[in-house]
Parts: sequence; structure tokens; C-alpha cells
Amino acid sequence: MTQPLLQLNDVSKQFTLHERGGLELKVLEAVSLSVAPGECLVLNGPSGTGKSTLLKLIYGNYRASSGSIMLHPQGRVPLDLVRATPQQIIALRRDSIGYVSQFLRAIPRVPALDIVAEPLCEASGGDALPIEAARDRSRDLLTRLGIPERLWGLPPATFSGGEQQRINIARTMIKPRPLLLLDEPTASLDQNNCEIVLDMVREAIQAGTAVIGIFHDQRSGAAVASRHIDLGAPGSNTCHQMSY
Repeated sequence: MTQPLLQLNDVSKQFTLHERGGLELKVLEAVSLSVAPGECLVLNGPSGTGKSTLLKLIYGNYRASSGSIMLHPQGRVPLDLVRATPQQIIALRRDSIGYVSQFLRAIPRVPALDIVAEPLCEASGGDALPIEAARDRSRDLLTRLGIPERLWGLPPATFSGGEQQRINIARTMIKPRPLLLLDEPTASLDQNNCEIVLDMVREAIQAGTAVIGIFHDQRSGAAVASRHIDLGAPGSNTCHQMSY
């Protein structure tokens, strides 16, 4: 059996609402799951079951209240992301974990071409590309995603929601990483661009990337899923696995 790249054991998350007198809000409780290289795990469940929160725990935006999130990068010492230092999280984001969120966060006034190319210029271990080589790859990806060339030199803040989402996808997927987190990557896209993105996800899986995704419609999720996990109804502690 293939060694999981990522393994969650009894992960829980609760938030303290200080404006409500310190009320504790439980979002996730005792979630255990794993994903292997070349596998796509799709998270199902109604709104409010903590799907996006789970991705943010893995990416290090939130810290789990309890449990462990073990990352097993090939050739490296396993690391518990719950106990990782900020410096370790930054390094993992650069080299090991890609994350397509529902929102594009980019530096204002930076052209779309350079926003997409930037991850290739920041690679560690001597793998960084010169800026022009990175821009060439950025041009190829923007063309594939249907971003008009006239927009490449403009900052994405002025783009439509669908265009911003495609910039977000291009920036994350231009650099292959062992683990890819997808939070509704196709929600703002038309059918044609949705199919292009799903093809890109399939290619990443075939290349050995482990993927955990949330999809706004079941058809998109089913098109790439190796397995589904249902986080259950709001307040439920269950985590049901379904193979397809």
C-alpha cells in the first residue's frame, strides 16, 4: 500500500468567540483521514461542516485545537503541521503545498503575468527560474486558461471574478507540488473553463500530486475524485469515506 503523503489523526478545531463572552464554537471534531500521492480526496457535506476550515488547518492558516496533521514529503523527515513553526509553514507553502482558495490575494499593481510567474522565481534548492523563463511558462498557462493577452500586463484587481479565479489557479498550479488543496476552484467559471481546470487537476494527479478538494457541484468533484469523504451534517463528528 502506498504511504500516505498526508495523514490527519483526530483533528479538532474550535474557535473562541470573545465578543460572545468567550463562547467556544466547535467546527471540527476528531477528523481522521489520509491522502496518498496520485490520489484525489473530495470533501463533501453541507455548508457549515468545516470543509474550508479543514483545508486552512492543513495549509497553516489556522492551528488545530487538537490532533495531528502529519506530512510525509518524499525523502524528508515527516512533519506535524499542528506543531510546525511559522518558518516551516512558509517553506512548505513554497515547496510542498499548493492552495487554491476562493479568493485571489495578490499585491496591488503587480501585473497578472508576474503574479502567476512568481512561484517559479521563489523556488528553493537552486530550482528557481530566471524571470523571463518563468514568464514564458506564465504566458503558456494564461493562454490555456483563456486570459486575453491584453490583460497580462494589468493587475488582477480590476478583472472579473472568473478571471481572478483563473489567475489564482494559474499561480498555484504553475509550480508542481506534492500536495494540492482546492477550495471550490471552479465555482466562478463557465463550463468551458471549468473543463480546462478539471483537466489540469487530472494531469496533476497523474503526475503523482495528492489532491484534497471541495467542489461546488457534484459533477466536478466526481470528475476528478478517487475517494469522497462526507464530513456529515453540522455538529456531526462522523467522517464517512466513500470510494468511487
